Amino acid sequence: MSLSTPVFANKTLEEFLKLPETKPASEYIDGKIYQKLMPQGEHSTLQSSLVTAINEIGKPQKLAYAFPELRCTFSETSIVPDIAVFEWSRIPLRPNGRIANKFEIPPDWIIEILSPEQSPNRVIRKIMFSIQNGTKLGWFLDPDDESIMIFQPDQLPEIKAGKHILPVLSVLVNWQLTVEDVFSYLSFN
Repeated sequence: MSLSTPVFANKTLEEFLKLPETKPASEYIDGKIYQKLMPQGEHSTLQSSLVTAINEIGKPQKLAYAFPELRCTFSETSIVPDIAVFEWSRIPLRPNGRIANKFEIPPDWIIEILSPEQSPNRVIRKIMFSIQNGTKLGWFLDPDDESIMIFQPDQLPEIKAGKHILPVLSVLVNWQLTVEDVFSYLSFN
C-alpha cells in the first residue's frame, strides 16, 4: 500500500481515533486515513540512533525528550511522526506526574525519514502542517542523497548536506550535529 493512497475516507477524527491501531501506524490527515510504510533498515537505524542521541542530551537535564512513532493529535489531524521531540516542560503528564498516553499537542520538533516508495510531498506536507500549527522545527531526512531539509516557522525550507551544522531546539544548548554526523549512523564498518 502506498502512503499516497488513503485507506478510508469520509471518517471524522473521532471515528478514526476509535479504530484499532494498525501496524504500521495509520494517520488521519485532511479527513483521510493513510497507513504508514513499514520501516526498513536505513530508516530504522536513523530513527533509533537519532532518538538515542537526542535523549542522551535532553533527558539527563530534563530539557527535551524524543519519542519514536508517537501519535500526536492536534488541529483535527492525527499524525505519527517518525520522531516527535517535546521540550520537557511541554510533555503531557497525568495528575500523578506520570507521562500521559495521549498527546494532543504538536511536537516541538518533528523528524521524518524518507523511505523507499514513500511520497516525499505527503511527508513534507505533514511537516509543514505541524510547523503551521505550533511546531518549532522540522527535519526531513533523505538517505539517498544524504541531505536534510529544514523547516522553521516563517522561513523558507533549507536543504543541508555534508558538514553543515543542523538547527536543533534552543533548549538543547551547546549541542551541535552535522548532516554528516546524522548519516554516519548508517555506517557499520
